[in-house]
Formats: sequence, structure tokens, C-alpha cells
Amino acid sequence: MSEFPTRLEVEDLHQNLLEVQGKLARKSESAELRATLDKLHPADVAYVLEALPLEERQLIWNLVKAEREGEILLELADAVRESLIATMDTKELVAAAETLEADEIADLAPDLPEQVVQDVIRALPQEERVLLRAALSYDEGTVGALMDFDQITVREDATLEAATRTLRSLDELPAHTDQLFVVDRVERLAGTLPLARLIVSDLTRLVAEVMVPESVKLRPEDRAEDAAQAFERYDLASAPVVDLITGRLVGRVTVNAVMDHIREKSAETQLAEAGLSKGEDVFAPVWNSFKNRWAWLAANLVTAFIASRVIGAFEGSIGKLVALAALMPIVAGIGGNSGNQTITMIVRALALGQIQASYWAKLISKELGVATLNGVVWGGLLGFATYLLYGNVALGGVMALAMLLNLLLAAGMGVAIPYLRARFGRDPAVGSSVLITACTDSGGFFIFLGLATLFLL
Repeated sequence: MSEFPTRLEVEDLHQNLLEVQGKLARKSESAELRATLDKLHPADVAYVLEALPLEERQLIWNLVKAEREGEILLELADAVRESLIATMDTKELVAAAETLEADEIADLAPDLPEQVVQDVIRALPQEERVLLRAALSYDEGTVGALMDFDQITVREDATLEAATRTLRSLDELPAHTDQLFVVDRVERLAGTLPLARLIVSDLTRLVAEVMVPESVKLRPEDRAEDAAQAFERYDLASAPVVDLITGRLVGRVTVNAVMDHIREKSAETQLAEAGLSKGEDVFAPVWNSFKNRWAWLAANLVTAFIASRVIGAFEGSIGKLVALAALMPIVAGIGGNSGNQTITMIVRALALGQIQASYWAKLISKELGVATLNGVVWGGLLGFATYLLYGNVALGGVMALAMLLNLLLAAGMGVAIPYLRARFGRDPAVGSSVLITACTDSGGFFIFLGLATLFLL
């Protein structure tokens, strides 16, 4: 049984934060604050730490028990974890890491100094040392980086009674254990034994008679996204990981690890679309935040300057027909929204592996068709509204045509930007919102003002 209360018994996260903040404001005794922190689940302590400014965060961190530091560090957002690790000495970091399992240490290792990682490896028992080296050998974003080694195996020639005795000999089952992994004499995976089958079956039967021989198998080299799709498609709680060559069981992936990966990737995608290179601590020093944000702001500044030069090239036209100044942001704005819709859909489909190389032409043809329909409908309505406002049929026609052309441009760029970035091995989500807005702004201004100059002046 967990030493912490269940989530239903724990106070609301916000209430936990308010309680800690209140005691900090009242300058409560350290013992009182420490007692409050000791009652909280590691994830809740992490939530409190992430919501506090740097000085108060460090004060709270100093009150956390040493044996809990490792599990709390695992729960923290990367930027906050880095800020706390920077304040810890080597001895403290090694002690915190030694309280974790091998796969958990591997998750923490990228944020630890190399010397600390080596010290941790040397301090571990031989068996744990081998597991940690194996976990560290897998690239980030692969199944190997997600898997843990806390699986339960049974032999296929054993009886269900023997399997049951194996379970009863344990202090507790590993988290998210819904099945046992059936192996042969050389540890090759033969199948899985769901606990539901074990419970209802005659204990005198052999495991081989009851097991599920065909199960979802993952390879350490598989993409983590592929594992996430398998878990969603087949409603898995756990899945075995087998060596590609030997077929031997090397670990398992649980739904908890998959959910963490999905959450992290979703957050990374949202940040990347806004031009942020990584997650940012909301209380980070000004210089750190500046370094995280400046690159795409600089790119946005360049694109905004280009858009201003496009407008500047038509200053004479705007001077002769002032209505153009009021109408041109509409064309650019609608184009930007449409382009963001397209690019969001394409980036998501790429992440899910739904777009094959041979179908890009069909995809862009479909998006251009959608843009044409939207352009005819909404461009027509906007053109009519323009006519009603200004009593100028030609201006209404220019508005409708400009809307159609800019929506076609937005659709084309909404497919082309992620395609080209993926083609050259770059993250298609990074800066996508900035790039599509730049294209539709400059393109929208040029199309609208160019048509107005051609047909109205």
C-alpha cells in the first residue's frame, strides 16, 4: 500500500499550494512546513514547487526529505528540475538518484552532470548497473527510453498454481501489472498471461494452455509515438518489449509511461508552434527567458518588416482609396486563421504517422479544394458586405477575389511548410504558426493591394 493518501483523499492541488504559501508568508517554523510537505504525494510537491518564485521554491526544496528528492525531481517540469539540480552538490545528487529504479535514473540522467551519472553507476549493485547502462543506451523518443524492467515472468511449462505462488511471494505487484509475460527456457517471449485469465482458470492447467500467444510486441528501437498509437488502438495497460534479433524479453512499457510521453510531446508541440525552443520556467531569470524566445521573435520581426514593405509599395494606391487601409487586415487575418487550421491538422497527422510520402499530392489537392470552397462562400459574402459599406461594385469584387486567392495561398503554405521541414529532418511544428502568419500577411497584403491597383486605380 502506498504511504501517501489516494488522490480522492488529498486536498485539491490549489489548496495545497495556498497552504504552503500561507505558511511561508507567516514565516512558519521549518518543522511545520516540512510536516505539510511530507503529507503530500511527490507529484503534488512538484506542483507546489513549479508554482513558487525562485527564492521561495529553494526554501521549500531545502525542507524536502533527502530520500524523497529523487522521486520529486522526476515529477517536475524540465526547466524547474534544471533550476533545482543547479543548486545541488554532487553528493546530494548521487544520493537522490540512488533512491530510484534503473529506468527512473535513466529518465533523470539527461539533466544530471556527467560526473554524477558515472558516480551513480559505480554506486549501484551489479544487476542494477547493467540495467541502467542498457536504459541509457536507447535514444530519446524510442520505446527503449520509455520501458522499465519491473516485469513479472513465468515459464510456459509451469502450472497456474506455480504462477500464483510466484505472485503471492511478492510484497506487491509492480504498478500497472495486468498480465504476466510468458517466456521459454532462454527468456524468449512466448505470450502473455492476463491476470483475469489466471484468476478464473483451473490452477492445475499449464500456463501454455491458458496464455495468449499472439500479443502486441514492441521493440526497443521502435518510435515512442508508435507505442502510443498501439496503446490507444488496443486499450493496453502494459506491453512487452522484445529484442529484435533474439526475441528475448528485455522489459515492458506501461500506460503511465506512454501517457507521460504523450503529455510531454503535446506540450512541446504547443511551444514549438509558438516559436519557443523548450519549456520555460514561469519564474525563470529574465536572461534565460530571453534566450528561449529571441530567435523566433527575430524571425517574426523580419517577416513583419517585409509585410510593411509590401504595404509601403502601395502607399499611392492606399492614398487614393482610403478604404483599402480598412479592408486589407481582413484579408490577411482570415488567411492566417485558415492557414493555421491547415498546418495544425497536417502537423498532427504527421505526428500520428497518417501521411505517407505518396499521398502529399492528394493532400494538397484536397486542401486547395477546401480553400476554394471557403473562398467562394466567405469571399462572396465579404465582397457583398464591402459593396454595401462603400457602394463600389469593383471594390467588392476585388475583396472577394483577394479572399479566394489568399485562402488558396494559406492552404498551399499550410501543407508545404510542414512537408518541407519534415523532408529536411526538422520538427514540422517548430515555428509553424510564425511562418504561416508571415506568408498570409505578406501574401494577403500583396494580393489585395495589387488587385486594387490593377482594377480600381
